[in-house]
Amino acid sequence: MAEPAPEPDQIEGAPHPREAPAIFGQGVAEAGFLQAFNSGRLHHGWLLTGPRGVGKATLAWRIARFLLAQPQPGEAGLFGAPPEPDSLDIAPDHPVARPMLAQSEPRLKLIRRTPNERGVMRQVIAVEDVRALRDFFGLSATDGGRRVVIVDAADEMNPNAANAILKLLEEPPAGAVLLLVSHQPSRLLPTIRSRCRVLKLAPLDAAAMAAALDQAGAGDVDAAALAALSGGSVGEALRLLSGNGLELYGQIAALLAAMPGAPRPDLIRLADSAAGRGSEGRFDLIVRLTDLAVARLARAGASGVTPDEAVPGEAAMMARLARNAGAARVWADLAADLGARARAGKAVNLDPAALVIDMFLRMETAARSLAR
Repeated sequence: MAEPAPEPDQIEGAPHPREAPAIFGQGVAEAGFLQAFNSGRLHHGWLLTGPRGVGKATLAWRIARFLLAQPQPGEAGLFGAPPEPDSLDIAPDHPVARPMLAQSEPRLKLIRRTPNERGVMRQVIAVEDVRALRDFFGLSATDGGRRVVIVDAADEMNPNAANAILKLLEEPPAGAVLLLVSHQPSRLLPTIRSRCRVLKLAPLDAAAMAAALDQAGAGDVDAAALAALSGGSVGEALRLLSGNGLELYGQIAALLAAMPGAPRPDLIRLADSAAGRGSEGRFDLIVRLTDLAVARLARAGASGVTPDEAVPGEAAMMARLARNAGAARVWADLAADLGARARAGKAVNLDPAALVIDMFLRMETAARSLAR
């Protein structure tokens, strides 16, 4: 049986956000939406912001399920008006739950990147994707109920698509609620931002990360280390797990801990793992984690506070290499172009192993200057 086609709004190796039964670490954002709902002044446009992978899309689907499960204002049941809801939870057997999982709920429309006429996934949300909302609102407004639109991610809209969404925000159809997922709200039109209420989602702490990774089926993992390295992003934590990122970061930290004078055989083994056919992902991960290690050194020196260890021995390494603000400047200057230089070299087909060695030799030079 063929594998289902990947969805552009899904992290590889993780369930789709519509499949997540719970969200973790975002109680403030949930409470903000619920307060607005219970006040009877539900805004028609919502902008869900925060770092990539912290649960914005999951929250959008939870809100959509909640809204479509709630009676319209004034719809009293046999025993009068229902009590105000105190959470966004919806029973798994609620009539709206199964159609939403099957993407067959007629009162919900998902706007995301789609394939072009050649079947290749577009890199932007095109205007024709947004124009489909005209039929959605036209055909499904007969019962007078709510209609929910999720745009994931709004940052990916091309200018024409963004203007079409803006028109909907300016003249929303009756009962319409638009949920815009945005990783970088500064990329959106200011007029879109001004017409939406903002829900800011925060990075996850270790406990919330552990719960989220367990829900995603990650198994027994070091959630505290993953929370530190991922910046509190479940999506980034899952990408690290899929690339064996914790072990790789440990190798990078061990080389830094030995500087100046890091063992050349260890460096060569690391560099060689980034070369050869099929190693593109490994190279990208080494560069990303090296950038992260240098940035953590710079922050530790600037703040005078050593962050929680992501791998054993990291705290001692930082205490030695990032003793003060002067050391922080050295690492910050290096961080400004270390990874960018490696990526530029890869783009012109330079040897990935040589590029990795170059990065670490530059770090070695920085460490040597601090040892004087």
